[in-house]
Order: sequence, then structure tokens, then C-alpha cells
Amino acid sequence: MRILVVGAGATGGYFGARLIQAGRDVTFLVRPGRAVALRERGLRITGLGEQTVLEPKLVLASEITAPYDLVVLTVKEAALETAIADLAPAVGPDTLIMPVLNGLRHVDVLVARFGERAVLGGLVFVASTVDANGDIVRLDTLGSMIYGARDGQPDPRLDELHRTLSGAGFDTELSADINTEMWAKWVFIASICAVTCLMRGAIGEVEAVPGGVEFAEAVVAEAAAVAAAAGYPVPAANLARARATVTKPGSPFASSLYRDLVAGHDVEVEQILGDLQARGEALGVPVPLISLVTMQLRVYQNRLRQEWAEQAAAPA
Repeated sequence: MRILVVGAGATGGYFGARLIQAGRDVTFLVRPGRAVALRERGLRITGLGEQTVLEPKLVLASEITAPYDLVVLTVKEAALETAIADLAPAVGPDTLIMPVLNGLRHVDVLVARFGERAVLGGLVFVASTVDANGDIVRLDTLGSMIYGARDGQPDPRLDELHRTLSGAGFDTELSADINTEMWAKWVFIASICAVTCLMRGAIGEVEAVPGGVEFAEAVVAEAAAVAAAAGYPVPAANLARARATVTKPGSPFASSLYRDLVAGHDVEVEQILGDLQARGEALGVPVPLISLVTMQLRVYQNRLRQEWAEQAAAPA
């Protein structure tokens, strides 16, 4: 399969690199600035003792001349509209699009543009970030990819996709119930985001104070209640994993949204927490803790954008 990975950041860069190392045909669709950096330094993965440097195939949106078999969409939702316009020439009648964004809002947007048949359900688990040099830094050994047809129907294209993605240095699963998998991950990610962002600390720091464990467990319960009301109850094993993760003593773990927050960057509040709050309220599920952290992050986001606007308007 010819694979186009949209984005070469902490997620796309990591999984795309692993596929290249396994001999798969991978091209990265990147913006011009990222293309310059990758051509100068290569695609680098560091951390946990790794020092990988690759020279990947790159393409700009204006350079796409033919469809790809698989498009893996890894950008954050703030860049989704631009990414859709950029990748559109890569989508043919049999192209599969696998988005691995957080939350579920992006699925409706992609289906409206490319149709039900093209859009898979997908999710990944990885702990990595991009440093000041543009290198991907591994923070944990975590690395897995789950995908499947959202309608649960057999599709021969998925068999080839599964063969292509498997055996590339990360865990893979072709799921027969990808909708439940996506909801389970959403609950997991939203819980970690809410705990770390509202308390302004890593998991272990929250767990260590009186009431920290109870607070974290209450956040998980709220998020899981929304999933159940939507018709996708979180499987017991996934729920246990979420509870264990947000209450682990001494854990330095924090969500990528929290890392963006403390770094003064834009955050994915609407797609991870705002949408979950809205769905909970529409379904009649009380979500006071999720609502509180959503409001807090919206205040932060508004302040950040106001600062950007003031800087842009300031005389040179």
C-alpha cells in the first residue's frame, strides 16, 4: 500500500518512522516549514536510549499528483480544515482515510467531505513530544494503533491495511467494534486531561494529596457515564486501566494537553473536553468536573488568543 501520513509531529512522525523502518512505502504530507526542517536534520526520534535518523519521502499539498491507498491523518483538530484541503488530491475512490485525532468531532467532518466508505475509525496510544529542534522525543514505551470499519462490515481493503501496518514495531489491532474503542480512548484521554489540567500537576502529584485519588476516580466516572449514555459503555478492562492510570502513585505522567498548557501553547479543549461536556449535557448526564476544567481551559485559551492578537497588532 502507498501510505500518506498527514503530519510529521509527535504522532505521525513516530508511527510513520516505524513503518519506514519496516520497509513500508510511506510519504509525509507536511507544510513548507516542516519540510525544510526535515530535509536539513532528517526525521529524528530520541529518548529512551533511541537515536534514529531517517530521510523520509516528503510531499507538499501542491505536489500531490495521484491518490494514495491509505491516508493516516495525525494533525490536531485546529489544523483539520487546512489538512483536509491539503490531502484532498490524495483521496481516490478506493482510498482509506484513518484519522487518529482525539475525540470524535473530526469523524463527522471527514465523512461530510469524503463519504462514509472512505473514513475508518482509528486511534493510537503513544507518549511522545516534539522538542525545540523538531525532533520526536519518546516519553514512554507505549505504542499501538487500532483501526476498523465504523459500520462493522467486512471490507477486503482492511485485510490489506492490517497486513501492511502489522509487524512494524508497534502493536496493531483490526477491531470489529472500533466505535467502542474510540469512545474508550476518549474517556481515557479526557480523564487524564481533566485531572492534570484542573490540578495543574502530573498524575503522581495529584494522587499524593488528600482527596486526589477520589477526585481522579470521579473524573473517570463522569466521562465513562457519558460514553455509556451514548450507547458505547467502556469495557471493564479499559475502565480499570483508566482508573489505574489516573491514580498511580508517583507517576510523572501527564496529558499532552497539559504539556501544551504549561508551555503556553494552544490546547485541544473543545475536541477533548468541550465536546464531551456537550454530549453529556445533551444526554442528561451530570458532568460538573468536566464542565469546570472545560471552562478553565476556555478562559486560558481566550487569554492566549488575546495576547497573540495584541502582539500581532503591536508596532514592529
